[in-house]
Amino acid sequence: MPISEEEARRWYEGSDEVHSFEHVLRVEKMARRIALAEGADLEIVQAAAYLHDSRGASPEADGQARKGHHITSAEFAGEVLAARGWKKERIEAVQHCIRAHRFRHNEERPETIEAMCIFDADKLDVLGAVGAARTIAYAVLAGEPILSEPSEKFLKTGQKEEGEEHSSYHEYLFKLRKVKDQLFTKLGKEIAQERDEFLRQFYERLLAEYRGEK
Repeated sequence: MPISEEEARRWYEGSDEVHSFEHVLRVEKMARRIALAEGADLEIVQAAAYLHDSRGASPEADGQARKGHHITSAEFAGEVLAARGWKKERIEAVQHCIRAHRFRHNEERPETIEAMCIFDADKLDVLGAVGAARTIAYAVLAGEPILSEPSEKFLKTGQKEEGEEHSSYHEYLFKLRKVKDQLFTKLGKEIAQERDEFLRQFYERLLAEYRGEK
C-alpha cells in the first residue's frame, strides 16, 4: 500500500520553511518525474521522497541530529513501512534511498536507480529560484546574513577566517555551484544545468546590488 500525501504531511508538522512539507512535495514530484524517465520503481521512490527528511532535518535541530538526519529518517522509514507490511527487501531499498540522499558528510552513495532519483530530486531543490529562496531562508533561520563578502581565504580554500559569517552567498560558493556536477540521472543533469545558470546569475546580480554597482 503506497503512502498517502495526507499521512506524510503529519510527519512534517511544525517544520521550518526550508525543510517543510512543501519541500518534500517538490522532491516527490521531481523524483517521480525522473523515475518515470529512468524506469525506476515508483512506489519505492515515492515512499523515500515522503520519508527522506522526516527526522532531524530542520535547522533548529541540534547539530548532531541535523548531521545524522538521513540515518534517523531511514530508521523511522523502516518502522513505518514494516507496520504497513512491506517486504524486507523493499524496506531496505527505501532506506538506502534515504541514507544516500545527503550531499555532505555521507559515506553511503546512491547505488540503485531509485536512490539516484531521490538524490537528484533533493539536490535540484537547492538550485534555481527555489534554491535561492531556500538558501536565503536557511541563512536567516540560522542567524546568518543573506550576503556578506567572503574572505580571500574562503574564496581560495573554502575555509572561513576566524569570526567570518556564513552568508547564503558563502553557501552558494561552498556547495550550490558544485551540485550540478554531483547528479546521476540524465534528466536530473539536464534540469540542473538550467537551474545552476539561474542561480549563478542571481548571486552575481545580488552581489553587484550589494556593492552598489547595479
